[in-house]
Amino acid sequence: MDQTATPALSGRRAQAARNDGLILLAARTVFLRDAAAPMSAVAKEAGVGISALYHRYEGKEDLLRRLCADGLERFSEIAQTCLDAGTDPWTTFTEFVTGIIDADVHALTVNLAGTFTPSEELGRLAQDASALGVRIFQAARDAGVLRPGLVAEDLTLLFDQVTAVLGADPERTQALRRRYLTIWFDGIAGDGAPVGATGRGAADLPGPGPTPEEVGRRWIPRT
Repeated sequence: MDQTATPALSGRRAQAARNDGLILLAARTVFLRDAAAPMSAVAKEAGVGISALYHRYEGKEDLLRRLCADGLERFSEIAQTCLDAGTDPWTTFTEFVTGIIDADVHALTVNLAGTFTPSEELGRLAQDASALGVRIFQAARDAGVLRPGLVAEDLTLLFDQVTAVLGADPERTQALRRRYLTIWFDGIAGDGAPVGATGRGAADLPGPGPTPEEVGRRWIPRT
């Protein structure tokens, strides 16, 4: 038996895995910037040949489905981690929401919804993710730590709103998003929420606040 075959195969598999990681990262970057971008833009961003792209994915819709599947799986992972932590309902809720925003998984939903045909697998992943999010929300509501009248669907629109906040770099983006999450948490805290918890009676907002220059960045053409 040729003992040299296995290392060569492992090398090819490792390279394929690296290429796939590069492709997915590039696809996320490209499609968040422009959901209508062609596959060639993803290949260019990833630094791979177009043939490598089509070797992994049949077409753009296949790639978009993979991106959204990854996002839904990450959403469920964050939610389950928060549930498994066994913290009080307010902490579980706020850490779940913050985790989703920090991971930026919702940005894909905002940008890509309606641009491709979802698969049955995506439907199942979406149901699983939604069920976990609703479970966390209901536990917080039942504990009286959320203000009356709030519904689980409010979370979806919160994610839409906060995901739209962008800074000059990932660190600034996270800081600004956490600032507005703190304001939002303060607004939805019920009478049962612990005073002094994140967003409830906090003396200072995460900052600093946005500058006029940062607000004006929205008018800079995306490249």
